[in-house]
Amino acid sequence: MVSNLSISIGVLTSGGDAQGMNAAVRAVVRSALNLGVAVHAIFEGYQGMVDGGDRIRSLSWDDVGSILHRGGTIIGTARCPVFREREGRLAAARNLLRHGIDRLVVIGGDGSLTGANLFRQEWASLVAELVERGDIDELTAQRHPALMITGLVGSIDNDMVGTDMTIGADSALHRIVEAIDAITSTAASHQRTFVVEVMGRHCGYLALMSAIAGGADYVLIPESPPSENWEQEMCDLLRNGRAAGRRDSIVVVAEGACDNAGGPISSDRVRQVLQDRLGEDTRVTILGHVQRGGTPSAFDRCMSTLVGHAAVQELLSATSTSEPQMVGMRYNRVRQAPLMQCVEQTHAVARKIAEHDYAKAMELRGSSFTEMFQTFKAMAGAPPSVIPPARPRRLAVLHGGGLAPGMNTAARAAVRLGLDRGHTMLGVRGSFEGLLAGRIEELSWGDVEGWTAMGGAELGTTRQAPTVEQLYTVARALETYRIDGLLIIGGWLAYRVAHNLYSERERYPAFKIPIICLPASIDNNLPGSELSIGADTALNAIVEALDRIKQSAIAARRCFVVEVMGRYCGYLALMSGLASGAERIYLPEEGVSLKDLQADVERMIEGFHGGRRFYLTIRNERANAQYTTDFMCRLFEEEGHGLFDVRQAILGHVQQGGNPSPFDRVLATRLAAHCIDFLTRELERGSAAGAYIGLVEGKVMISPINRMHDVVDLEHRRPTEQWWMDLRPVMLGMARPAADAV
Repeated sequence: MVSNLSISIGVLTSGGDAQGMNAAVRAVVRSALNLGVAVHAIFEGYQGMVDGGDRIRSLSWDDVGSILHRGGTIIGTARCPVFREREGRLAAARNLLRHGIDRLVVIGGDGSLTGANLFRQEWASLVAELVERGDIDELTAQRHPALMITGLVGSIDNDMVGTDMTIGADSALHRIVEAIDAITSTAASHQRTFVVEVMGRHCGYLALMSAIAGGADYVLIPESPPSENWEQEMCDLLRNGRAAGRRDSIVVVAEGACDNAGGPISSDRVRQVLQDRLGEDTRVTILGHVQRGGTPSAFDRCMSTLVGHAAVQELLSATSTSEPQMVGMRYNRVRQAPLMQCVEQTHAVARKIAEHDYAKAMELRGSSFTEMFQTFKAMAGAPPSVIPPARPRRLAVLHGGGLAPGMNTAARAAVRLGLDRGHTMLGVRGSFEGLLAGRIEELSWGDVEGWTAMGGAELGTTRQAPTVEQLYTVARALETYRIDGLLIIGGWLAYRVAHNLYSERERYPAFKIPIICLPASIDNNLPGSELSIGADTALNAIVEALDRIKQSAIAARRCFVVEVMGRYCGYLALMSGLASGAERIYLPEEGVSLKDLQADVERMIEGFHGGRRFYLTIRNERANAQYTTDFMCRLFEEEGHGLFDVRQAILGHVQQGGNPSPFDRVLATRLAAHCIDFLTRELERGSAAGAYIGLVEGKVMISPINRMHDVVDLEHRRPTEQWWMDLRPVMLGMARPAADAV
């Protein structure tokens, strides 16, 4: 790649800080350097741009090392009233031109991005005025006739239209859900009610998703105020929950929550209503800035890296006539959208809320937001919200395959939503072995209380599949317990059994019932879904372990080889490498050769000779049958000749343990809702399709089970198309500079 030192990029963070900003800064810096472009950090946001001097500094590759795990922003952020004045923007332009900067990556909220666009529009006149004043010469003006900008949204509120997730929102959700989980345990001990206030002046994302992920009873959001009689409605709902078996009550309130007239609904007002009408000890917890703090989640690290990388690509392709773009995530892919169009649509939501046009505000938030709001309300209420049918249908829920965090969440959602639709819900204990043994019982609303946050699988799971000889016993069990529909939550084994049941329908008429599989596997290797329940939790567990490994090893000259799960799917290895800043990953999709290992050893030796103190490699458990983790460690140790130590860490089943992450809880709830809808529709139609469900490019998709083999690699038990493999070049670009980069 040809070095192009005539181009210089500036990067700044502005507005409120958000976890993941450092990952975005790192990605911008390293992507630019890999393309032979100089890059400058502008410290303290727009204030640093106005002040100039040492607040605008060039950055090297190593300047952004070891920052992925850090919250906040290492280059700082500050409010800058002076930048709102033309004189301030004139000073900012002069300082940028002194460093040859005419391209900016701005990481911030809608106000920061709006300010950047105004700066861009005024650039030509600002430059002309600087020439007239004698601050710059004509040649400098000619070299920098226009300012190009690209925006990344850093906002824990997730309030920007045009991107599904903003930098920091997932991490903030982690903080909130951790708090709700902790509050729930103490509330249950004393049978108390807690009101939890979260951020979100004009956006209810954090409130709604934390209510779903935390198993709350009631939620108040700005976009959809409650009915006029909301106080009594809320109290009746909480009273019914207690009668059905709840020992605690949790109400989540967004800071911008309001009633239909636009009047604010404060957390203290909610507390007073509950205390007066229910006569219960009610406490308020206002989480405040704890939501902004802490280590960024694995998702925020990965997403911020991807959008930061794409922002540089977009910025370098921009021209003076290009419309500035915002880079974000849409449908699980990096996407660009016109910057000011996104800002305007974001402001439109706030205007609709102020105008009390709540239906339009919800519409602008998107269909999935509305869908999850309705799903939450259906799950929270103990009595059914629909008229029960004359003959309730009997739907069974069971797990299959390896354990995945979020299985309990999916089962709880399925049971409660099934009951809400008037079905009789059955739980099969012990997976397919339990089905064979007849360990089947009816589940009530209260039986699944508390399952949202629980790891493991309360119904039990197993890797034992029914043999051909046992299919008759399975058919008899379905007939004996009058099972009308089957929801199987699990991994590869669950899908294989569902496919076998569908294939044997002619021999066993009892199998002619609607069957659907919900993906739950930390390996993320299932067809028809880009993300499986449990994979995000496992990824966060791996990244947390890697953070600790790096912290323990950074003081020594050491190489770590870390083995992660995944079977023949390298998702966990690649994404954890991206999130942790690993130098090398070994994937089963690519394999490992002796030539690869030789090149890696040479790279390690070169790095440690150059002052490196730590080198991280991540190996998928089945990357190569011969070149094991132990073999690699011994090889690296031998060839290093004492230059560095080598250690191994096999993370093992810690990746399957722990409580599910907020993302896995929300995904499990969403997919379970669609599964119950599918089974209900099939029964109403009198049909009996077999299917599997999943998330494909951000949308829920249902695929026929009999065509599953068309989209899978049966030998390696993984989909033939793996979307995340396209991210490998980004991971490599972040790990090491190009040979001829600046």
